[in-house]
Amino acid sequence: AVEQLRAAGVQAINFDLIYGLPHQTTDMVTATIETCMALAPDRLALFGYAHVPWVAKRQRKIDTAALPGVRERLDQATAAAKAICAHGYTQIGMDHFAKPDDPLSRAAAKGTLRRNFQGYTPDEAPSLIGFGATSIGRLPQGYVQNASETGAWTRAIEAGQFATQKGFGLSPDDHVHGAIIEAIMCYGQADLTTIAAAHGLPASWALATLEEATAYLPAGLAAIETGKITLCEGAEPFVRLVAAAFDQHLHRAQARHSLAV
Repeated sequence: AVEQLRAAGVQAINFDLIYGLPHQTTDMVTATIETCMALAPDRLALFGYAHVPWVAKRQRKIDTAALPGVRERLDQATAAAKAICAHGYTQIGMDHFAKPDDPLSRAAAKGTLRRNFQGYTPDEAPSLIGFGATSIGRLPQGYVQNASETGAWTRAIEAGQFATQKGFGLSPDDHVHGAIIEAIMCYGQADLTTIAAAHGLPASWALATLEEATAYLPAGLAAIETGKITLCEGAEPFVRLVAAAFDQHLHRAQARHSLAV
């Protein structure tokens, strides 16, 4: 498939890889990495399998005993990242990798890297429009999601209607917290004082928000300075937990979520 794409003029190739699958081992993951390296993709994304049978009912057919444990998942993710970087790729954020001359790597170096529902991107556009069933879009005003059931999505489209099933409007407070979370996810650190000022908020807001977030922050993952939070060395696989400390909706939610690693 890669050869045919390149022969047809498609030069930018990305692979999405998954660890934490049933019966998967670290050796299997690294063997997959070596196979991918032979095809020289421009980018790779490395995602942990999300076992959420309470959402994806088809996953109930999977024997949970066959799933790698948390320690095994961490070993797989660490080994995969090490193997990819050994081939000269730059790690972007928590789960993307790119060749040094790729636009993603250049954006990370310039400080213009962004993250959306598709992952990391050099695109600074404020809107992301999702197509197809279950797709999620982001607009300056908030999030929208299409119907997750394919039949319902198809019927809406055939009737000439929007297939949007639900949405969530963003408040000014959501925007500033989102900027903090995105900075942590992209760069492993966030200067809350600078972000607050960009949203018209005083330094006192940044200090109070940082103090509040520490109550949800597991020990040893991040260093706290005056108005600034930085991921500790070696804590990169747990960046989601650090970012989640600033997600006020998550603190109030009762829903279950997939594993952080």
